[in-house]
Amino acid sequence: MATYTLTINGEKKTLNVEPDTALLWVLREHLGLTGTKYSCGKSYCGACTVHLDGQPIRACVMPISAVEKRSITTIEGLSANADHPLQKAWLEEQVAQCGYCQSGQIMQAAALLNEKKKPSREEIISHMNGVLCRCGTYMRILKAIEKAAKEI
Repeated sequence: MATYTLTINGEKKTLNVEPDTALLWVLREHLGLTGTKYSCGKSYCGACTVHLDGQPIRACVMPISAVEKRSITTIEGLSANADHPLQKAWLEEQVAQCGYCQSGQIMQAAALLNEKKKPSREEIISHMNGVLCRCGTYMRILKAIEKAAKEI
């Protein structure tokens, strides 16, 4: 066991865990932040996407030892009242079917809109590539991101 200090959703957290513990499990099991989902466990699907210093990463393969003293944002930290333009657009466009991948989709999209306020459709598609939706709601995801981009 080792001690790690992280900033998660703006709050400092100190944890005692094994150095190779995946960030996903630290979030879910140790901190109770269950919005970040486990799916493939191999960084293929993107359901576990969070931000590390503002950049999207896959939490299922990121060891806690690699993120010490860095800033992590989860879906719970994206906005205080679930009123981020992406979250509102997701509801308005009825994006979710099963909903399992949605926190990863939103976090991936949020990173894009943080970097580029008005991305083109092609830029959105390229940036979202690799975050899989088993229900196939890609067109609704695209529409929601385009709608949110107008609000930001």
